[in-house]
Formats: sequence, C-alpha cells, structure tokens
Amino acid sequence: MSELLDVQHLTVTFDAARNARVVDDISFTMAAGETLGLVGESGSGKSVTAFSILRLLQPPAQIVNGRILFEGQDLLTLSERDMRSVRGARISLIFQEPMTALNPVMRVGDQVAEALTAHSMANRTEARRRAVELLDAVRIPDPMRRVRDYPHQLSGGMRQRVMIAIALACRPPLVIADEPTTALDVTIQAQMLDLIRQLQAEFGLALLLITHDFGVVAEMADRVAVMKAGRIVETGPVREILRTPSHEYTRQLLAAVPGRRAAANRAR
Repeated sequence: MSELLDVQHLTVTFDAARNARVVDDISFTMAAGETLGLVGESGSGKSVTAFSILRLLQPPAQIVNGRILFEGQDLLTLSERDMRSVRGARISLIFQEPMTALNPVMRVGDQVAEALTAHSMANRTEARRRAVELLDAVRIPDPMRRVRDYPHQLSGGMRQRVMIAIALACRPPLVIADEPTTALDVTIQAQMLDLIRQLQAEFGLALLLITHDFGVVAEMADRVAVMKAGRIVETGPVREILRTPSHEYTRQLLAAVPGRRAAANRAR
C-alpha cells in the first residue's frame, strides 16, 4: 500500500502567547485504502486534528508547526482556492451530527448533487441522476422519492446516510469520519458501521475514523493511534494494541470496553 497521508509534527494552539497546545507535536501516516482509528476522550484533540487536515480551524485556533502531506503535497502551503478543490473532491468529512451539517431548507438530493457540481464533476442533470444512485448506494429506501425530501423529514440514521452519500459523491481517496455513529442508537450504529465498511471496500478509500469508542476501532480499523491531551501516546496494529497495550492510558480506555477479549479476536 502506498502512503496517502503523512502528518508530521502537527501542533495547534488556541493561544499562541501562552503556548496552550491542543494538538502537541503529533505525527502519523496513512496508506491508501487503510483505516486508521484515532481514539481518545472528548477534548483530547481528535477533532482538532481532523479540522487541521482540512484547514477548517476557526480562530483563535491556529496551526503553529508541522506539515500535512497528502498525495505528496503539503496542504499547509496551498492557497485557500486550491484547498477548496481538495475538500470534498480529494478529502471529505462525515460530520458527527448531520442536522447541523445539512442545510435544513435544501432538498437532500440537491445537497448530494451540489457536491458534484461544486467540483465540476457533473452538470446539473447528471448530478441529479448521480444523487439518486448515491442515495441508493447508502441504502436509503425509495431514493427516487427521498431526493425530494428535506432533512427534517428523514430519521437520524437516514440523515447520516445522506452525509455519507455527500462524502462519497466525488469518490475521494480519503474520508475522515468524526464520531459518525455517536448520535445514533446502538442498532443503527451497527448498521452504519457495516455500511461504511462495505462502501470503503467498494470505493477503495482510506478512512480516518475518529472515535472515543475502542469497540468501534476493533470492528473497523487496521491500525489505531491513541490520543491523550493533544498527544499521540501509542500507535500500532489494532489487534496488537488490544491484546498488549503499552501505555497506561490505553489500558484505562480498554478497561471500559465490554468483551475486550472478543473484540481483540474480531479486530482486523
């Protein structure tokens, strides 16, 4: 597998004068087609890392050091115009809460189609046709009818499926999923993870999976990076870390996972 993403010494602060680092000198790589689980408690810096990769940080947050090499190019050196051509087309993001990410006054089919037209990957007629295909791919029943629905007319699980359809519309080589199942009940969570896994295999994409749940990592990831207080404290193959964690913080996270031994056996 070739290297797709190489994050080198990334440091993010919310207050440069006080050197208050929310992401502190972290480095990791991802190969094409790989799933990396970035796991840690709320506030550990996981989502800030994701938004740094996409250069979507809002002030006062700022990247003060590091390189983010994607397909060999340092994203931190790109103009904002060039970066817009990367977001969605080459790297896409599945948000944690679709109701805040989806436009409430825009039909879901138009939102999926917009992902294609914004990057000039289809004209409006073709984009509408592809929107139906994408809703079908993420297993939304009766997609021909659902493309005309507004987000509030869909269940939480279906809204998350729309978010996945938007993320996959341009077939990007890298998808970042930020706690993609947190807002869903347990049954729908399992269905959503299974869907993401199948679509990942079908589309051949790499997945950066951000979660606080080691059980999700065991089911989905090839490797895991454990984050605490802005630092990556341990990284390695999922099965190895589940069975023989070396850091005390990792052991504490694993202690909260029911059926840890079974999870280790299921790990990829």
